Amino acid sequence: MNPMITPPIVTVGSQFLTDVLNGLQAEPKFLSSKYFYDENGDRIFQQIMEMDEYYLTDAEMEILQEQSSKLARFIAATDDAFDLIELGAGDATKSIHLLKALVQQQLEFTYLPIDISEHVISDLEENLPKKLPQLQMKGLNGDYFKMLKKAKEISDRRKVVLFMGANIGNMDLMEAEAFCLDLRNELSPNDLLIIGFDLKKNPQQILAAYNDAAGITRSFNLNLLHRINRELNGDFDVSCFDHYASYDPESGACKSYLISLENQTVNISDETIHFKKNEYIYMEISQKYALEEIDALANKTGFMPVHRFFDHHEYFVDAIWKVS
Repeated sequence: MNPMITPPIVTVGSQFLTDVLNGLQAEPKFLSSKYFYDENGDRIFQQIMEMDEYYLTDAEMEILQEQSSKLARFIAATDDAFDLIELGAGDATKSIHLLKALVQQQLEFTYLPIDISEHVISDLEENLPKKLPQLQMKGLNGDYFKMLKKAKEISDRRKVVLFMGANIGNMDLMEAEAFCLDLRNELSPNDLLIIGFDLKKNPQQILAAYNDAAGITRSFNLNLLHRINRELNGDFDVSCFDHYASYDPESGACKSYLISLENQTVNISDETIHFKKNEYIYMEISQKYALEEIDALANKTGFMPVHRFFDHHEYFVDAIWKVS
């Protein structure tokens, strides 16, 4: 920690503190991947998306660069005004291609990007209007469902929700089903969901994307320990932990862990956490899907599959679901 910076005051009621302590006091230990994305985490994730091994970015980028006009025509099929709500907007590097296509087709819509990172939303609000002056937008900083409810309060227009970048893969299968059910309950008949899935493929290719040779994914996971030290007055010795990734081609689950390299104790706020040598912290899942599993998820959660957009390798799919 920079000694010139005063640590933030942390209260017992802090959701971040509560979630961290609950996770590290559980058996087995875990941390929520939603806390990866502080300002430094955002920067490291940008580096991940530029890695040669991380095929997901290029695959979905290709879909949006080459097929956004067609995608926009599906969105505009009912010819009425709508709100385009993006869950986990990031820097909109990919979705800007769809935004441009929608603007070019002179559709009446407002872009409502939602992100848990305040840094991301402030950057979008500053920079996106410079690239697309005609775009009507309002950034929403916070939890997906809280901000989705706020979006519904802003207007009663038809909703088109973007949930891209394989973000659904950050949940296990049961969590994904619950998420889609909750999302369905916030939407109305004929609303659309455009949702990205990473498809099952060669296991070596998948594992390399989460265990890159340069160690960027490792630094991304370890950054959460740095964030806990900085924001929650923790004292993790980050050098005493290492990153481990695994992929199961049968279930499609690619999981990441941090491994304690020795017996140690860590203090966070007023709590002490004990680690045994080789004990793991479960960090995140990146779930991969077969096409039939994607359709089954849609049908089970109140959506109707409408169309699929693939990259030319068929590594990735952006699926359009309609609320049924």
